Amino acid sequence: MPEPTMCMQCGKFESDCTCEKYCTICKGQHAVRLCSDGLYYCPECREACDVSVANSRGD
Repeated sequence: MPEPTMCMQCGKFESDCTCEKYCTICKGQHAVRLCSDGLYYCPECREACDVSVANSRGD
């Protein structure tokens, strides 16, 4: 079973993360989500980089 994904900066799950959330690639802030690599991406960059959204609850 894979480990839950946490923010690379603070080490918390997306729901508990208080970091400033912006896309790692384009620096946009619209609809940014924590992804499987522990970084935040907007929908366009997630699709372009083929990165999946992390489980936000950490289960």
